[in-house]
Amino acid sequence: MSEWSKVSVLKIDVQIVPGVRIPLYPPNKIPTLASPLEQFAIFEIVPISFGNLNISITNSALFIILSVFFILRVLHKTHFKPLLIPTRWQAFIESLYEFVVDLLQQQIGSRGLVFFPLLFALFTFILLGNLLGVIPFSFTFTSQLIATFGLSVPLWIGVTLVGLQQHGLHFFSFFLPAGAPLWLAPFLVILEIVSYCFRAISLGVRLFANMIAGHTLVKIISGFAVIMVSTGGITSIVATLPITLVVLISGLEMAVAAIQAYVFAILICIYLNDALNLH
Repeated sequence: MSEWSKVSVLKIDVQIVPGVRIPLYPPNKIPTLASPLEQFAIFEIVPISFGNLNISITNSALFIILSVFFILRVLHKTHFKPLLIPTRWQAFIESLYEFVVDLLQQQIGSRGLVFFPLLFALFTFILLGNLLGVIPFSFTFTSQLIATFGLSVPLWIGVTLVGLQQHGLHFFSFFLPAGAPLWLAPFLVILEIVSYCFRAISLGVRLFANMIAGHTLVKIISGFAVIMVSTGGITSIVATLPITLVVLISGLEMAVAAIQAYVFAILICIYLNDALNLH
């Protein structure tokens, strides 16, 4: 950037001629904005430690606990008090139940219904965690890579164990495509093993990346709206555009939250189908 046209973002001033600065805003009206990534910071809410063991309750842990508590509360209320004419909550839970059952039957078949409790709990947990993050001033624990890996890696290990339990050593034939030339077998086996291991990584990264990208975009556009409103004048009127975008993107984020929970669940179904049928 030329020295004759230098803009300082932190001081909010413009240097037209070296040594002469023209402030754009009065000092007491300069808007201060946090980094869009600060919303993903983890901090302690209830510090608990025993020596070197730190088991403090963080904001991420708090929203995980809230998600689990809310799911258990709704399921308990609808399961033990079913009504002939269902309430809204009961109709919602029944629709989720039918959705997960249809998903398992379409991807795996009747053999997959044994995994219904796992998939139903997984889908509702991720869905609620994603939707809670859309609420302003809340926290999205699925935007933490350690949280998504905490879901994807154990599930990948469990799917592998299911395949070994069903087929024994024959499970390793999954890594050699049928009809492949024998001289290509070593290369194909290595490629298939690497691809199979990357399932655990891609499953977690996909959920993490989609959630963090959407929330960051909302934060950045909200920051533009705050700056434009704080300046006053004609810019405060133009600020209706980024504010409208924030509302629209927030609605889109709710759709993304549901889609990402569905994608996570359907990928687990596909992996289970591979483990059970060696496709």
